[in-house]
Amino acid sequence: MATVARENIGLLNDKIVVKVSKEDYLPTFEKKIKEYSKTANIPGFRKGMVPTGMVKKMYGPAIYTDEVLRTVEKELYTYLDKEKPEIFAQPLALDADIRKMDFNNPDEYEFGFEIGLKPSFEIANLGKAKLTLHKVKATDEQVQEEVTRMQIKGGKMTEPETIDNDENVLNVLFTESDKDGNAVEGGVSKENSVILKYLTAAAQKQFKGKKKDDTVVIQLSKAFDADKLEMMLQDLGFAKDDKDAASKYFKLSIAKIGLVEKRELNEEFFNEVFPGASIATEEEFRKKLKEEIEQYWDGQSRNQLHDQIYHFLLDETKIEFPEGFLKRWLQNGNAEQRKTAEEAEKEFPVFSNQLKWTLISDKIIQDNKLEVSAEDLKAYMKTEVMRYFGTMNLGDDTSWLDSYVDQMLKDEKQVDASYRRLVTDKLFNWAQDQVKPAEKTVTPEELNAMQHNHHH
Repeated sequence: MATVARENIGLLNDKIVVKVSKEDYLPTFEKKIKEYSKTANIPGFRKGMVPTGMVKKMYGPAIYTDEVLRTVEKELYTYLDKEKPEIFAQPLALDADIRKMDFNNPDEYEFGFEIGLKPSFEIANLGKAKLTLHKVKATDEQVQEEVTRMQIKGGKMTEPETIDNDENVLNVLFTESDKDGNAVEGGVSKENSVILKYLTAAAQKQFKGKKKDDTVVIQLSKAFDADKLEMMLQDLGFAKDDKDAASKYFKLSIAKIGLVEKRELNEEFFNEVFPGASIATEEEFRKKLKEEIEQYWDGQSRNQLHDQIYHFLLDETKIEFPEGFLKRWLQNGNAEQRKTAEEAEKEFPVFSNQLKWTLISDKIIQDNKLEVSAEDLKAYMKTEVMRYFGTMNLGDDTSWLDSYVDQMLKDEKQVDASYRRLVTDKLFNWAQDQVKPAEKTVTPEELNAMQHNHHH
């Protein structure tokens, strides 16, 4: 009769010992031998007529070992299913010498397994978290930049005869030269486009009044400010920090002059930008644009607050782990990708943080009954499809959309990814309701820097 015993061997670390006697596995071993004798193809014997003794001699050791191990595994998982200990991953088999098994001398066998137990813990009190909601207020300058961008985006390209506007787009041939414009033998020669306003004020003066086929000699370091200089050096095939290249002279031959004729700020343009909003005046247009800008930054501010919540929960929630077991599991848990002790030790900090967040998020979801319904999934997928098609004219008949979404719901990977996104959103929305952050006004650049430093 098989027995299963359990003992504690460390912090959140238990050992399970499974003992099996010959009565537990021998009947199935004999049954398998008989079945094999009926199906085995052995030269010199007709199929189904192979003597049992021959099968035992040839295949007995392997079949015997398989049956013993199968019986042990069955007893182990029957025990786990009945007792339901909260464990990490799968049990780790302790060393056992299966080479000593002899089907000619059936005996009692004992196998040990190690399990890591999930800890009990309390979620850190979000009400005590000192967090900051960083708010970005859209300025008139930002609104004007967006207005200008939209006017240019929707504008028409023209080809004036003379360079007279800092918005002029110049198609030029860069030819490496000396300061007098004489071409350098073997030097760089490349066509490129330049917007006049990207040049320094002094360089812009050189171009004002020039026409197609005119030439201008510039020194790169004096024609472009630092950030634009790096881009230009790379465009010309140099390293962005190549100081020698930055001091080179180039003769620029103007091949084409372009200028975007900006869209007029009228009702037609307003309705193209915000269809269905019924905007009639420039004032209403700018107000709507400001709302859109601030709505975007509100979303970014919320993301950054969620990042603070993540770190607070991770740092302030105290959880103990069976480190020894988990490190051994990292080493041996994947039979195809075993790791050395050194590799497991190196990976453990990141692994334990991921494990900690999984426990925290699972507990929050379970304790607060945060659920994602089938309707939630379908609505989310429908929104994602509409976002994918963007502003494309889909016509009046969108009945195909429900059918398309129904097909997506049959894709397990798609459903799993959508579920994870939705339940994570619910988790952070719940957490956000528990905190009382202080508000602080910051610039877009400051908020972007915070998000760049912390991305999860």
